[in-house]
Amino acid sequence: MISYAFMGKAHSNAWRNVASFFDVPAFEQKVLVGRDATEVAFAAGKYGWAEWATDWREVIERDDIDIVDICAPGWMHAEIAIAALEAGKHVLVEKPLANTLAEAEAMTAAAQAARACGVQSMVGFNYRRVPALALARELIAEGRLGTVRHVRAAYLQDWLTDPEAPMTWRLQKETAGSGALGDIASHAIDQIQHLTGQTATEVTGTLRNFVTHRPGPNGPEEITVDDAVWATLGLTGGISASVEASRVATGQKSSLRIEMYGSKGSLTFDLENLNELMFLDASAPVQEQGFLRILVNEPEHPYLEAWWPQGHIIGWEHTFTHQIRDLLAAIDNNEAPSPSLEEGLQVQSVLAAVEESANNKSVLTNVRQAALTAEGA
Repeated sequence: MISYAFMGKAHSNAWRNVASFFDVPAFEQKVLVGRDATEVAFAAGKYGWAEWATDWREVIERDDIDIVDICAPGWMHAEIAIAALEAGKHVLVEKPLANTLAEAEAMTAAAQAARACGVQSMVGFNYRRVPALALARELIAEGRLGTVRHVRAAYLQDWLTDPEAPMTWRLQKETAGSGALGDIASHAIDQIQHLTGQTATEVTGTLRNFVTHRPGPNGPEEITVDDAVWATLGLTGGISASVEASRVATGQKSSLRIEMYGSKGSLTFDLENLNELMFLDASAPVQEQGFLRILVNEPEHPYLEAWWPQGHIIGWEHTFTHQIRDLLAAIDNNEAPSPSLEEGLQVQSVLAAVEESANNKSVLTNVRQAALTAEGA
């Protein structure tokens, strides 16, 4: 695994625990890679890795490495992923896929070439593994909502509300690619497309930056990414969707709220209550209609058979355990896991179109349809 900070900690927890709850192929947490020798050595011991290293290039050439988990910042994704795939390693890479559309296309081309040789790859949109959202997808696929007409998705956080919050790599375009757009709106866009089974073909977008400079080690530094984004999406099947994302929404800690409205019913979900799904069945008599609170903790619900007795809630970290479980199962069965890098590229295309629209005063912009498409899609 490459990087040991926020995502590295979350992924390490998943690797360390997945075999305790799910039947997965045997594996070893072999090497943790980071730039600072002292810190990566400490993290490796703390998070259960057998070894540590500072040069990822040397590590991916080793014969005893089969999977490379990329948790590094976005500007490093393309170089590492392409090198790992070309070295015959299965790859898990955090979202968004890359910092630019060109990088995402190069990564996807490498993934397709590697897949032909039995090498699998996946992008880490972990909220697909929230049991409540997995249940929502099942209900939609079963037609319980009828024809889905429109969707609202908002991912709101407040960790940058304070203008004195310090500079980080996430606030520079050259390292992060974008701000709230790529960091959290990408999750909302992926959920809209994943839940509905439709892809965005046109968008309008607006980006805003509310704090222009933040404290750095040598004084104020300029912020070069967005604080918040608003977008509307037109999807292939006629669904209209709205997306909002902000990292300066005071009082909202990590609220990914999704609302789906169909001809026969509706669904709502909020990540801050991730064990709950609200469902309205519009086919019921009008005097009985209302949103039903489903506590998604039964063994019959997605992933829950592996965890605790009914009613015992799970947390955010479990989504990464489910993600590793699904990746290992796909590799073991020689199947392409989802979301594939092609799916990550499609989200990247939507992000690029939103940014292009915002730069052109929110003009309606077509989503670039990449020539690279998922096999069997």
